This record gives sequence, C-alpha cells and structure tokens, in this order.
Amino acid sequence: MNTDVLIVGAGPTGLALGIDLARRGVDALVVEKADRLFPGSRGKGLQPRTMEVFDDLGVLDAILSVGGTYPVGMVWQDGERVGEHRMFDPAEPTEDSPYNARMVPQWRTQEVLSARLEELGGWVSFGREAVGLEQDADGDGDGVTVRFAAGADVRARYVVAADGGRSAVRRTLGIGMTGETVDPNPLLVADARITGLDRDNWHIFPPRGAATGYLSICPLAGTEDFQIVAQFPEGTRVDLSPDAVREVVAARSHLAPESVTELRWASDFRPRAALADSFRSGRVFLAGDAAHVHSPAGGQGLNTSVQDAYNLGWKLGAVLRAGAPAALLDTYEEERRPVAAQMLGISTGVHRGEVRRGEATRQLGLRYRESSLTEETRTAPNGLRAGDRAPDGKLGETRLFDAFRGPHWTLVAVGVEAPRLPESVRVVTGDEQPSYGKGLFLVRPDGYVGWAGEDAAKLVRYVGRGITR
Repeated sequence: MNTDVLIVGAGPTGLALGIDLARRGVDALVVEKADRLFPGSRGKGLQPRTMEVFDDLGVLDAILSVGGTYPVGMVWQDGERVGEHRMFDPAEPTEDSPYNARMVPQWRTQEVLSARLEELGGWVSFGREAVGLEQDADGDGDGVTVRFAAGADVRARYVVAADGGRSAVRRTLGIGMTGETVDPNPLLVADARITGLDRDNWHIFPPRGAATGYLSICPLAGTEDFQIVAQFPEGTRVDLSPDAVREVVAARSHLAPESVTELRWASDFRPRAALADSFRSGRVFLAGDAAHVHSPAGGQGLNTSVQDAYNLGWKLGAVLRAGAPAALLDTYEEERRPVAAQMLGISTGVHRGEVRRGEATRQLGLRYRESSLTEETRTAPNGLRAGDRAPDGKLGETRLFDAFRGPHWTLVAVGVEAPRLPESVRVVTGDEQPSYGKGLFLVRPDGYVGWAGEDAAKLVRYVGRGITR
C-alpha cells in the first residue's frame, strides 16, 4: 500500500479528515486536482457545532483570529438606507454551548486547516486529478487503486471522495444523486474590493423590477474584500468578467461601476439540493459535497461536510490503528446520511423563506439516537440522552471540552462511581453537572454520547464491543 487512506479533494472536508487521521497516527494522503487551494469565499459561515469540532482539531484559536461576527443587514433603496434586516436570530454563548457562529471566508478556513495538517506531518499533493479506480474483489479485498490524469497510481486501504458536488469518484462508482432544483434563478457569487460602502453592515439591494434580481454585498470579516451575490432571471447566462460584475453592481445599487476596484474571484451556480443514493461503495466513502449538495442559504453545506469528516475520521482510525471491528465503518452512512437529508431540508427551507436562520441552523441539536452505536439504558431519561451531543461545562474543576479534546473516548461520571475501563478512555468525575444530570455518560471521540446509564456492568459490556479502542 502507498497509504492507509487516500483523500480525494483538499476542501474543508478533505483537510479536516486529513487532520483527524494525522493526529490518530493514520497514514493519509490528500490529493487535489487544482494547483492550489480553493480561492473563493463561498462557504463563509461556521456554525457553533463546527466551532466545537475545530476546538477539538486544534484550530479554534486560528479560526477566531482570522474571522469575525456577522454584520447587521442594511436595506437600501434609491441610494438611501431604509431599514435594518436581522439575518439571524440572536443567540448568546452559554456554559454548555460556548461558541457563536463565525464568518470566515472559505479560502481562509482552508488555509488554517492546511497549516494544521502540515503541523501534524500531513500535506496536500496538488495537480492530481483522479480519473478512475479499481477495488480489489469488488471491495472485499485489501485495498483500492486510484488512477490519475498525471502521475503514478496510488494504492490505499480506503478512499474518501471529498471532491465536491461534481465528484469524479462518485461518478466512477456509479452512485446516483437524488434531488431537486431549489431555485431556477442563477446566482453570481464574487469576491471584490469595493469603495463607497461601510464594512459595518451587510448591504442589501432589493430588486428594482421584474427584470432584475436582488443584490447583496457583504463585508468579509478579516479581509478587505466584499462578497457580492446577485440573482438573475431563469435562463440567464451569467457573465463573470470584471466589467460585467461592475455593471451588475452599478445597475442594482447607487454605486458607480468604478467602485468595484478589483475582482478577485467569481462563480455562478443554480441552487440545488441533492443527496447521494449511498455514502459508501466497498472501501470508498463519500463525504461533503460529493455526498450532499445544498443551497448556500443558512450556511449548512460546509458545516455538514466538516462533520462528515469528523464522524468518519475516528472510525477509520479505530479500525486501522486500534483493531476495532471493520463493521464500525458501516455506521458512517447509517449516521450521516439522515443528518445530511435533514440539513438539505433546512437549507432549502431557508432559501425559500420557510425556515428562519437560528436554532435550526446552529447544528447543536443534531443527534444519533437511533444509531446502532447508541445505547440508552435508562427507561425514562430526563434531559441528555445517549446519541445527543455532549455539552460543555464544568465537572468538578475540569472543563468538559478540555477533557474531550483529543482522539479518545471520555467517561463522564456524575454522582456515580466510575468503573474500571481501558486506559484509552479518559475519565472525568464529579458530584453535579446540570447539563448531564446523574449517571455515567460515555462520550465518543466526535463529541456524542455513545452510552448512558447508571449500571456499570452494562457500560463494561458496551466497551467490550471493541469500538472504544
């Protein structure tokens, strides 16, 4: 084998997975068909749950240093400010949920993740376009061979396709995508330098008539750029040239064309929602946009994608390095595909004005209660249950997120004596924790409660399944 895991695609999904595998001692190679990291701001919203993931992966401080909060929307009409528009329902950090949503342009997030990957000894091989693959014995053998447009083949025990909505790996596998067009009206998204607008507001210019769509211009935190989003009538061919972008801004706002001093990146797309029919074929897994394509409304796509990586990373590590049963990998699709379907519905609802950005989009309520990895042994639990996200907070003198940080399982014992468990499981004890209540809570490496109850013997049997290695 050339590597244990080949990750195809160096977007946020592939980089996050590379980081998680590197810290587990798994040999992983990230390849990217482009000659550099993605240059645009496209996925600029990081939800609170993703901030918790980044805390664990060791990039939180770097993310906080390069991002910022979302500005208040300001509606313009005929060159005048006519009112504020709140993009999100406000939510203050709490002890058990300490992070707010953060605006970080996607290119900046990828720079932070790439630097962390290199710090852990990993790297990205650019200019490597995957064009085909063969699995040993229809996926039942020892590995996968991936071919590239240029350069040598790579042999890997497992392959993860994180190569976007047009995934070449997914097409090679013959896995279909089922979905719908969310909005037939195409969108222009561009990063630009603009004069004549303050950076304290997200500037919104409603349509001036049936022939034109809306325009929004959002200052990108931590940069000198603005993100331009403009909607066009169905069937329009969107011109991405600098002069065309200037004309759009001038036609839909009070700004002159020359106010757009520099166009740094531009793209067009039609909002679509689609879900891969399967997230796995043999030894090949789909993650991120290769598995689910969202409308950008509500900021769910990048966040759901990073959490795909976070779910898959610890399972690959357990199987490849700790001797966990290979069947553990079956739970990736079992857990993540329903979550992706739920997020598709939320994104589409936000795009169509049916769902408000707020509690539904923060992703703190996602859970795996129905997973085969989840065991709730209490007959009538109140509050936190197995399958739920494990909250932050203090237990004795220990902050729980500090205890969780790292590639291990953690036992939270509240008012109950902790049984003897393998040394690989970190144990935190205390008399009281309001977010948990009394009991034993075995927290998975990805921050979800795998087992909950008070019977130590049942917990020992759960650990005996071999998945906590």
